[in-house]
Amino acid sequence: MTFSRTPDTREEAASKLPALHVLISMGWEYLNPTDALALRGSERGVLLEPILRERLKGHRFDFKGQTYPLSAGGIDQVVREISATGLNEGLIPANEAIYKHLTLGITVTEFVDGQRTSVTVPLIDWADPAANILQVTEELSVERPAGMGRFRPDVVCYVNGIPLVVIEAKRPVSSTKDKAMVDEGISQHLRNQKTDGIQDLYAYSQLLLSISGNNGRYGTTGTDKKFWGAWTEEEITEGQMQAVKSTPLSEAQREALFADKPKWMRDDFDSLHSGPVWPTEQDRLIISLLRPDRLLDFTRRFIFFDRKLGKIAARYQQVQGAKAILTQVSHQKPDGSREGGVIWHTTGSGKSNLMVFLTKALLLDAELAGCRIIIVTDRVDLEKQLAATFMTGGAFGSAVATKKEGETSKVQSGRDLAKRIGSGSERIIFTLLQKFNSATKLPECKNTSDKIIVLVDEGHRSQGGENHERMRLALPNAAFIAFTGTPLLKEDKTRNKFGPILHAYTMQDAVEDGAVTPLVYEERRPVVDINDAAIDSWFDKITTGLSDSQKSDLKQKYSSRGQIYGAANRIDLIAYDIAIHFTENFTKLKLGLKAQLATDSKLSAIRYKKALDETGLVTSAVVISAPDTREGHDDTDDAKTPEVQTWWKMNVGNDADVYETDVIERFGTDGAPDILIVVDKLLTGFDEPRNAVLYIDKHLKGHNLLQAIARVNRLHEAKQFGYLIDYRGILAELDTSIQDYADLASQTQAGYEIDDLAVSPAWRKRDPPRRGNRPSRLSDVRVRTAATIAADIKSVSKDSQIKMLKCVRTTALLHFSAKRQRLACVTGVLVQYGIDRGFPGLVKELIAYRTRFSIRQLTSCSESTRLADNSPASERIGYDTAAICALMRFRSRRISRCRVVDPSVSGCPACSRAIWRFCDRSSI
Repeated sequence: MTFSRTPDTREEAASKLPALHVLISMGWEYLNPTDALALRGSERGVLLEPILRERLKGHRFDFKGQTYPLSAGGIDQVVREISATGLNEGLIPANEAIYKHLTLGITVTEFVDGQRTSVTVPLIDWADPAANILQVTEELSVERPAGMGRFRPDVVCYVNGIPLVVIEAKRPVSSTKDKAMVDEGISQHLRNQKTDGIQDLYAYSQLLLSISGNNGRYGTTGTDKKFWGAWTEEEITEGQMQAVKSTPLSEAQREALFADKPKWMRDDFDSLHSGPVWPTEQDRLIISLLRPDRLLDFTRRFIFFDRKLGKIAARYQQVQGAKAILTQVSHQKPDGSREGGVIWHTTGSGKSNLMVFLTKALLLDAELAGCRIIIVTDRVDLEKQLAATFMTGGAFGSAVATKKEGETSKVQSGRDLAKRIGSGSERIIFTLLQKFNSATKLPECKNTSDKIIVLVDEGHRSQGGENHERMRLALPNAAFIAFTGTPLLKEDKTRNKFGPILHAYTMQDAVEDGAVTPLVYEERRPVVDINDAAIDSWFDKITTGLSDSQKSDLKQKYSSRGQIYGAANRIDLIAYDIAIHFTENFTKLKLGLKAQLATDSKLSAIRYKKALDETGLVTSAVVISAPDTREGHDDTDDAKTPEVQTWWKMNVGNDADVYETDVIERFGTDGAPDILIVVDKLLTGFDEPRNAVLYIDKHLKGHNLLQAIARVNRLHEAKQFGYLIDYRGILAELDTSIQDYADLASQTQAGYEIDDLAVSPAWRKRDPPRRGNRPSRLSDVRVRTAATIAADIKSVSKDSQIKMLKCVRTTALLHFSAKRQRLACVTGVLVQYGIDRGFPGLVKELIAYRTRFSIRQLTSCSESTRLADNSPASERIGYDTAAICALMRFRSRRISRCRVVDPSVSGCPACSRAIWRFCDRSSI
């Protein structure tokens, strides 16, 4: 009898061989480990020097109208230069030096007929990928320093003998149930880059991949684990990927690949590829990034070195966004002006870095290299942040250019702006939109060149108004690109003058990709309650005899909510609650995380500072605008009270910039302050990964609310969630804002009426708009609305159904998920089972705190996913145990599946105890 072979889940068959097959199908030549070692010379070497020399022998340079080959001495100079890694300076400096050699070439001295000349030798042909020698090998054994042994990366890709790509391939399934194998591959990459690892190899690497058969993520040299990302392809179709995956290898290629492997492995491989094969996530990642033309383009245009953050490789939305902008600004209208458009990327997704990538890519475009770039913001702090990103990211070019041009790039006045627009030659300048008001009144503020690209940050705020019109009049033929992280609402369609949406990356996308931290909401009611009816009755009594107009004026001035919310005793109570909450949940854990407190006025901010100091539990600092400027809901008289004036004089003095810079820098360290108290400043454009909690005592709504809550969604290794602690009762506004955002994303093209836009062809091709190539992870779950779920729960009262409906809706929305209806379905089933199976504490927690549990991770539980389907209740056996286990594990982010499926088990004692201990806590 013949038995079929059980599928091999070892990394060799399940991950590494499929990766090699795809690479070979795309044009990479397979090099077996023995031949690779011979070319390297020894396990200490990582370059394939004979291959590099072969490539250099074919190079020709021009001299006085004639072409000449490199001399033997010239080739030796290039090999010596690229072989000297300079690791004594550190891995990242060494990698940066080699990156410059790769992208700019190496200059050597040659003599032609006795005449000396300098020749810049390119190591890679960037324009023609096929002109390069592309090779891939496996099991590259590299010797570690001081005889400490060897590390052996699974797959390495060579371009002209230089190792540009290192891949760790892992088996799809771990023997440890909670272990993600892709994470293990990332950990090995990080281990290999340490001083006792194999830095000689990683000094050359440009892309690093960790794959596991059905999954994969990528990074670059020095990338922290939290920043390794998945890739969503938007250009290569699924059909094209399947064609690559299904391409059979030639007999010679199969002989080379399986020469040292067992026969059954080749037989299994041949059997699998006897017909069309559907690509996995691993295949999609490899095809998207390592197809030769893609790899060279990514390496050249979408990597930069930041003086503070190290080496940065673009995320896929930054790559696609930059490409979309380049394509758009290359087109000119009949009147000679350039086309513009809108980049809608959610807050926290890296719009500042996208601008740096764009600036670099423009230099490499022959047609657009001469373009000047004007970055326009509407706030001083945003201008400062963007300018700093450009300087540290090397957007100005060399260190000399950064010092010379970067430090003078910010426009100082309207007159300075007019001069730079009219007769300036600076490649990059930063200005505030407001400066166009005075600049355009000067005759020199006019430039009709079409070689100007204007990048407008926070375009949702600055897309309309007089200053915007003045800007366009001064630069009539420029391309205007708006960047926004919040929707451009339909009501503003008369102001939508930038053009079509060029690329969109929404909140849902960012959370699914792990590009931002999920947010958790909790409402904490202060003891002091505000009785509107009692206040109105009291005013009616004391204003008897006054006219209606007088009553209105008096009531507006003395009984506004702001004054009641700013009452000292109320602030004292909340400040104490904040101090306790932060101390218990963050300070004692010693994670180095920080918090922001948003207040409604300068006076409240100063009083909160005093109250927090009096608790002696936390440290704090205030960052507000000057007393003579309006901020938040400040009344002009309140901002000028002696309390505000005195605090400003004693703490800030005459140099607000120095004070603010010092506070922000200290906030980014392990030391004080713990809490940053703000009104409007630093609620937009402020990116500090340590910022984990936003305490809200301020009325916020719309895009201001969405911008504010995004302050705590940045990634940090110690942060699983960003927390929103609400003392003002903004849940309804939060619910509405997120619902509006989701509706606009699905019903319109990023908030624009489709009929009002000449939408770019690339956008129209997407069906669905963004993730057409990615199969749904919950495709087997029937999409049901929250109302349907509530209607299904017939065994409870109508009042309970309403409460559960509210819980389901808010929970799903606050996790910003594209699959929010499916998440709502899972949540609804969980509430129902909590009632049916006798878990009143669980139901109470879900209804009272709504989003405390990570429903996004709960959907990863295979058992709960199955139960979210429309299956009969009789099939939902054992769900209570699975749900409890899933909820218990959410805090450690380790849940990948729930293995408790035994119908005979009525509950898991360990899990049950854990979840009940958590439910009994009075705070997050």
